[in-house]
Amino acid sequence: MNISIKLYQIGLLLVLFFASCNKKNEDQVTPSFQYLVESTLLGEFDANSIKARYANDPNISPFLGILPLSAVRVYKIVYKTTDVSGNEINASGALIYPTENKPYALISYQHGTITAESGAPSNYQPNSEAYDAGTLLSGVGYVVALPDYIGYGAAKDLEHPYEHAASLASASRDMIRAAREFTNANGITLNNQLFLTGYSEGGYATMALHKLLESQHSDEFTVTASAPGAGAYNKTGFAQDVVSRNEDLDFINSYLWVLDTYNKVYGLNRPFSAFINEPYATQLTNAAPGIGIQTEVAKNPQVLFTQSFLDGIKNGTDTELLNALKDNDIYDWTPKAPIRMFHGTADNFVPFFNSQNALDAMRANGVTQVELVSINGGNHFTSIASFTLGVFDYFGSFAQ
Repeated sequence: MNISIKLYQIGLLLVLFFASCNKKNEDQVTPSFQYLVESTLLGEFDANSIKARYANDPNISPFLGILPLSAVRVYKIVYKTTDVSGNEINASGALIYPTENKPYALISYQHGTITAESGAPSNYQPNSEAYDAGTLLSGVGYVVALPDYIGYGAAKDLEHPYEHAASLASASRDMIRAAREFTNANGITLNNQLFLTGYSEGGYATMALHKLLESQHSDEFTVTASAPGAGAYNKTGFAQDVVSRNEDLDFINSYLWVLDTYNKVYGLNRPFSAFINEPYATQLTNAAPGIGIQTEVAKNPQVLFTQSFLDGIKNGTDTELLNALKDNDIYDWTPKAPIRMFHGTADNFVPFFNSQNALDAMRANGVTQVELVSINGGNHFTSIASFTLGVFDYFGSFAQ
């Protein structure tokens, strides 16, 4: 009888013990994320290794002795967003943050035009913007989120919607959301500051993101300041400028990439022959798939484009395409947060008037906290160093 009672007592204790274990397991729930899908550590880099990257950079190396660099960690982030049709997809980006435990501002850094998968931030390859500027910004005390965009990284099986304002902005917005979920789950403290920056396509994406956050998500995001560089904000004016030129344009392939993107995204679905003269139309039609327009074509718009296409833009009769261009104009709006634009005055890729038009339009709308830093004599590439240093200075002026 006593043995039976003891066995019963032992059994009861075991039941209570396992029930307690199960209760603990139930309490220790894995965090549930709305946007973050997964994260992978890519590396950790101390201050000396970061400095070594810029030892031979004449624009950055003079400042290395005074920059208060700290060690950083780099993660690849996979997150949920939507494609150009509104379908849910997985996208990715890089998240770089200082290892020191204190509050940091968050920077959303939108990368410029890339024509190879290796340049995507989540691949974190040498000479990429994530590896260079992104790491340097984080090293001086920011959490930096760098979206890959649709068409790269986890979404590399999709075509990149080049210079498409809506999808660049939404992919960047959702990367910020995923970055917030990651930092919250990993004990990384963000203060209440959110900065936006990027150059070239990244400048355009930054302006589109800024407009999206303030116009549709003001209850969720408060932009502290943005610093877009050399973006093609006036798509309609840019297209009209291109078709009026009778000279070789070195970056005509990039302009074709924009045209091809809008032709597909907006459902125009015209053959290349509707825009392009032969033999280039056939060559483009038969080109192997890849990132961007890699086929060599005539650089003079008057030689490359059909007369009907040129006339449709010049005369305003191609309403379908002009409406697509207008949908991607982001120069004439009324931002609430301060903006400091940067642009080289001799930019032969994205003409300076894009930033000047934005400045003029915003001031006409009553915006007072908007500036344009004109980089005298700088082209699209020689202006990058001045832009980068200018961003450091500008964001630093808001330091808490």
